[in-house]
Amino acid sequence: MSQRVRKRIEEAFGWAKTVAGLRKARHRGLSKIDWQFTLAMAAYNLVRLPKLLGAAA
Repeated sequence: MSQRVRKRIEEAFGWAKTVAGLRKARHRGLSKIDWQFTLAMAAYNLVRLPKLLGAAA
């Protein structure tokens, strides 16, 4: 079971690195990097939303 959960988590981080540009930091400072990460994860949730809504229906 933990391997399946890990796969879901790894998918989000992989997406953030490739699509959202988190592979290379564009900002300096922990607060700015935290903001960039939060924005990337929010975007990933929006990408997943249609699939999640389709599964609920």
